[in-house]
Order: sequence, then C-alpha cells, then structure tokens
Amino acid sequence: MIIQLDEAKRTLLETSEAAKELYNQLRIGDLERQVQELESRTLVPDFWSRQDSGKILQQIKDKKTTIEEYSKLCSRIEDALVLCDMGIEENDESVVDEVLGEVNEVVREAERMRIESLLTGDYDHCNAIMTIHPGAGGTEAQDWAQMLYRMYTRWGEASGYSVKLLDWLDGDEAGIKSATVMFEGLNAYGFLKSENGVHRLVRISPFNAQGKRQTSFASVEVMPEFDDMNNEIEIREEDLEITAHRSSGAGGQHINKTDSAIRILHKPTGIVVGCQTQRSQLQNKDYAMKMLMAKLLEIKQAENMKKIDDVKGVKMENEWGSQIRSYVFMPYTLAKDIRTDYEETDINAVMNGRLDGFINAYLKWLATSKDEK
Repeated sequence: MIIQLDEAKRTLLETSEAAKELYNQLRIGDLERQVQELESRTLVPDFWSRQDSGKILQQIKDKKTTIEEYSKLCSRIEDALVLCDMGIEENDESVVDEVLGEVNEVVREAERMRIESLLTGDYDHCNAIMTIHPGAGGTEAQDWAQMLYRMYTRWGEASGYSVKLLDWLDGDEAGIKSATVMFEGLNAYGFLKSENGVHRLVRISPFNAQGKRQTSFASVEVMPEFDDMNNEIEIREEDLEITAHRSSGAGGQHINKTDSAIRILHKPTGIVVGCQTQRSQLQNKDYAMKMLMAKLLEIKQAENMKKIDDVKGVKMENEWGSQIRSYVFMPYTLAKDIRTDYEETDINAVMNGRLDGFINAYLKWLATSKDEK
C-alpha cells in the first residue's frame, strides 16, 4: 500500500509541474491584470447606465472563474502532497484511498484546464448557436438528425451549459427537418466548434421491414453568438421580411402553441432564421435576430479572410465523402472522427452525450495544425 503512496506522490509532483506550465498557458498573470483594469472601470459614476456594463461584469466573472479554478487546483495538489507525505512518513495505510481519489481528481482537473488553455480563438468564449439539418434520405436522415439533437443537448446539460431550444421543425414521419439550439455558458463555442460539419450514421434501419443496412447523413452548423455585433453589422429594416406563425413541432413544454413564432428572411442574402420557443413574438424576434446577425458576421469574416480559423464559413455537402465523423451501429459499434482519428467503441455512451474525448482531440489537433502553418 505504501508503494501506491509513492506512485501517487510521483504523479502529484508531475501534476504540480504541469500546473506551473498552466499558469502561462492560461495567462493567469494577464487575467489578474485585466480583472483589476475592468473593476476600475466599474467605479466610474455613469458605469451602470452604460450599454456595455453587463458585458464588462460578465468578463470580470469569467476571468475570475479561471483564476479561482487555477488557484484551487494548486491548493488541492499541495494538500494532497502533504497528506501523501504524512502517510509515507507514518506508514499509514488508512490514507491510501483518500490520496488515490484526490490524485485522480486533480489529474483530471489539470487536463481539463490544459484543454481549456487551447481555446485561444477570439470567439471561443462565446455562447454557441447550433443548427442541425438532415441530409438526403427522408425519414432515415430526419431520425438521425433528431438523434444528434438529443446527443448534443445531453452533452450540454452534463457540461453545465444552459441549453435552449430556439427552433424546431418536425420530420415527415419521424425525426426532425431542423432544430436550432443555443448553448449558453463560458467557452460553449470553443468546445462545440469541433462539431461543425457532416455526421454519418450506419445502422440497420428501424424503418425498413427487410432490416437492411442504411447510411444516413446530417449536417451540424455551429456559430458563436458574437459580442458587439451591432458595431459591425448593419441590418436595414427594408431588407427584412418578418412573418409570424403558429408554433409547431414536438418540442413539448418548450414549444409555445400561439402565433408568436417568428421567421425572418434577409432578402439580400436569402438567409432564413426562426425562433418559436419563447413566450412572446418580441422574445422570438430577439433570438432570431441574434441568429441572423451571427450568420451575417460569419459571412463578413469569411469574405474579409479574417478569423477564418475561428469561424469557418464553409458550405457543407450533406452527403458521402464530406463527413467529419462516422457513427457505426453494425456490424460493430464505433464512433470515429475522420480528422483526428479519435474513436470510441461504446456508441451508446457517445449518443448519450459522451463527447469530451472527441472535442479534446479536435482542440489538440487544431492547435497542432496551427503550429505547423
């Protein structure tokens, strides 16, 4: 048992060294200076009447959260080392389970923070807007799109994000024709940008009496909810065609069955967005405008060839050969990312929202790809 404590101490010392590197990777010193600067701005007399006061307070909160998480990690490592040393010196086997449990926790937390340090894009801290569309294939593809919707909402809820269904269109017989979801919380876009692309499913069709193997596709579009969009995007009222309609779909309690649903057509680009889950037309319009502005700014950034690594305005072909990830239910079970080669064999766990392995592998791959350029 004492051998286990020796191994635990070695792991803790390695994690302590990794934490020192994290200080620079997370730019803790810069964050502390930024918090002081932002807090000084809250002391001006007219701060609470300014339009950006809420944004500044959120920035302070987010930066403090990172600083506090790092400080807590360092404290946990130190405390675990003290307990480990006591156990070794006193030959006390009663502390082994506690030490080993804490070692697992701090190693996991250090790895999470290391992954977080890879979120260096200008928009990574933003909320994420995700839209899911089935590819060709009718009911099969529409059912697959709904399976992806369930997978992502489960991931979001398990990861501590506020998940809001904004728009939903039922499939013809099953599944969905589209769904738009907002993930609210720090770094939502930074993590979910890994999911932008076409997802391929291989399974025995539940809609085919002959039990044939079926391949289906669905596209997932992920955009950040941009900050300060009004300064960069001008939307003229005459360019908009806004229509109200009765909400529909299987959103259950999320769907308000009144004529409050909103569809907005942006005439110059042909972009159509909608929201039907809020309680009033005004709220639905507000969310729909956020989606429209996000799409327009995405186009602007792509046209200017700026921030292309952060916002990829790439047209996705929802078909064979364009997928980023495959999900196979037979003759074996496997979920594999085409870009990173990361894979999981427990397909049910993946469909229940276990996506962190794919997301982390993508962020590492993306960081390596940038370093090689």
